[in-house]
Formats: sequence, structure tokens, C-alpha cells
Amino acid sequence: MLSKYVLRRDEDFKRVYKRGKSVGSRYVVVFCCRNGLKYNRMAWLASRKVGNSVQRNRARRLMKESVRQIGDIETGYDIILIARKTINDRKCADVKKSIETAFKKLKIRTKVTADENR
Repeated sequence: MLSKYVLRRDEDFKRVYKRGKSVGSRYVVVFCCRNGLKYNRMAWLASRKVGNSVQRNRARRLMKESVRQIGDIETGYDIILIARKTINDRKCADVKKSIETAFKKLKIRTKVTADENR
């Protein structure tokens, strides 16, 4: 992933937390806010509450892969995904479903894929 698509600056995080909307689902909490750009910037967070470094890194990998599989997300948003403690020992499909649910509640999902129509 290119660096311009990753949310890094402290001011951006504060803006998303202060002005953005948040939705909690079973395995993740999603914060999102418009950014005025033609692309999305994302951040994946896992605190020490999730577990040791191996568990935190796995949680971030699960979230990244789930977002990649979801595909079409409306552009122009800063999105922060925060792993919950319940993400440990879950499969990618479970996390993907949880993130999809949060995105639908935030109304940032643009297109339904053929797999979801089954």
C-alpha cells in the first residue's frame, strides 16, 4: 500500500476522532470522517489490550486483508479501524463480515459484489 493512503499524522487522527462518526461491531470499531481528497486514507490499530505483539500484528493483518477483500469503498474518507480484544482466534471471514457490517452502518460502502447476493 502506498504511503499516501495510510493515515499517519496526529492532527488527522484527532480530526477523525473529534468530527467523525464511529460504529462498533463484534471484532472492530470503525471511525470515519470525510477528508476532502479523491482517495481514502486508512489506519489499522491494535492496542495492548488485544494481546502480545504476535496477536496485535495478526489482528492488523486480518483487518487489512478483510478490507482488501471487501473491495469497493466510497472514496474521500479517513478511516480508522481499531481491533477489539474479541478478534483473537477469529478467521478472516468473521472479521470481514464484522467490518462490512460497520461500513454499511456508516454508509461508505458503494457496491455489492456477486458473492454477497448468494
